[in-house]
Amino acid sequence: MSLPKARNQAVLLMIGSAVLWSTGGVLIKLLPWNPFVISGFRSLFAAAVIYIYIRHMGIKIRVNRNSMLNCLFLGGLMFTFVVANKLTTAANAIVLEYSSPAFIVLFSAVFFKQRFHLADVIAVAGTMAGIAMFFLDRLTCGSLLGNCVALFSGVLMALSFLVSARADMDTRMSGILFAHLAAAAVGVPLAFFYPPAVTAPAAAGILALGIFQIGVPYVLYGLAMKNCPPLACSLIGTLEPLLNPIWVYLFFGEAPGRYALFGGVVVLISITGWCVWRDHFIAAHSST
Repeated sequence: MSLPKARNQAVLLMIGSAVLWSTGGVLIKLLPWNPFVISGFRSLFAAAVIYIYIRHMGIKIRVNRNSMLNCLFLGGLMFTFVVANKLTTAANAIVLEYSSPAFIVLFSAVFFKQRFHLADVIAVAGTMAGIAMFFLDRLTCGSLLGNCVALFSGVLMALSFLVSARADMDTRMSGILFAHLAAAAVGVPLAFFYPPAVTAPAAAGILALGIFQIGVPYVLYGLAMKNCPPLACSLIGTLEPLLNPIWVYLFFGEAPGRYALFGGVVVLISITGWCVWRDHFIAAHSST
């Protein structure tokens, strides 16, 4: 497969991940459970999906520095995001978590001496501004601790993208599997202290969350990271918080406000414009 075709396929895989991730809000509304219990069982079922994929594809489970780092960063991300949602508003948590593109640019420049172009910086700034506008009517000062935890989740997301991009497929999928097993090990035992009400809708909801909302998308994400740069994956991933309210609107009738619609347009223009620029930039440099 040619490099441009592989990159385009990776972008589509990452878009698919973001679309599936975005169904979390509407599915979680079906579950009147403790957030940590939801996170634990969701990751337990996701780990099963990822393990089945690993076995089916003959991927070797690797225990090495990169897989452990990915486990630490991704597992920490899942934990800190839940904590942030408990300590501050959901809008604050989402906006601060999706500061990750800015951290990717910063860490790549400082630690990997990677040079970025003005178009990269504009795309990051436009995307972050659009997300902030999307949740403008729900942003508050919030809890300082909660906002700091949410910002730290953005750091962890950036580090997870960077580590995943520098790992081979075996190591990348192993790290993702370990992260979900770690999240399950923390969350599932809490069911003894916060017993979940197991009803048919709740059972369907937690299975859908584990299999389709994070299990399958993390397989797609692992595949996408092979040919999609960390910054591109991070920017495309910001489609998740934009699509989340759309699912809620379709199923529960909660319509987004004017600022949300305008912010969504800004994000889409920023990502699309950057992708078009990147393709032209790559094509121009590959022909020289």
